[in-house]
Amino acid sequence: MKPSKDISRLIEIMAALRAPKTGCPWDIEQDFSTIAPYTIEEAYEVADAIARGDLDDLRDELGDLLLQVVYHAQMAEEAGEFAFGDVVQAITTKMIRRHPHVFGDEKARNAGMAKGMWEKIKAVEKAEKRSARLARGLDPEDNGKGFLDSVPVALPALTRALKLQEKAARVGFDWSEATPILDKIEEEIGELREALSKGDMASIKDEFGDMLFAVVNLGRHLKLDSEAALSGTNEKFRSRFHYVERMLEASGNTLEKATLGEMEVLWQQAKSAR
Repeated sequence: MKPSKDISRLIEIMAALRAPKTGCPWDIEQDFSTIAPYTIEEAYEVADAIARGDLDDLRDELGDLLLQVVYHAQMAEEAGEFAFGDVVQAITTKMIRRHPHVFGDEKARNAGMAKGMWEKIKAVEKAEKRSARLARGLDPEDNGKGFLDSVPVALPALTRALKLQEKAARVGFDWSEATPILDKIEEEIGELREALSKGDMASIKDEFGDMLFAVVNLGRHLKLDSEAALSGTNEKFRSRFHYVERMLEASGNTLEKATLGEMEVLWQQAKSAR
């Protein structure tokens, strides 16, 4: 089988890998739940390639992510549920429906996207999905019965916190400005200190989570993505620590043998140099 730019070749390859008698034993054993972690990992690797500005790597990582979509579609087709073409049809239908100002509605195009139109369209889609689930004898709700239950549980915790806060804000449950949130963060820190003084690990975990949630809320009001901000800090920490490592090696020392004081001096040098 030869490589190709045609998506059908990738679908054929995936089908061959999953073929019961002639396919790859590992691929045959997989199911939706075992593949899901790889799907998330590939999405992160796409984001990492973008952050590094490596377009060659981005091309490859997008391919890996596309493979995940094809993989899930192949398993769904084997189960008699849907195929890759149905996935494509679903997303193209959704994009056309949600952009009437682009695809064919002259009135909407001239006026621009009216305020609230996006939410109205999504509400129609949700009602249709609910009806379809009822017709199949399924629970009509996708992820529960609450207003916030449509926010996926599988999102990274910081991102999910942001999405929950954004959705709650749509109905007015929100701070009016950023400054009071700083007071809320200080309040949460005080409650964390109290939990620490009592040594109650359950309370410590709970208060620590509350503090992080409040910090994410502050970032949202400052128009900052907490996930992106933390990623930047992670890289800054990695770079400075690498500087400490290199300087120690240059002096004949190692991370394992160096004292905290020695590392702190080099850490401050790294901060001053960058």
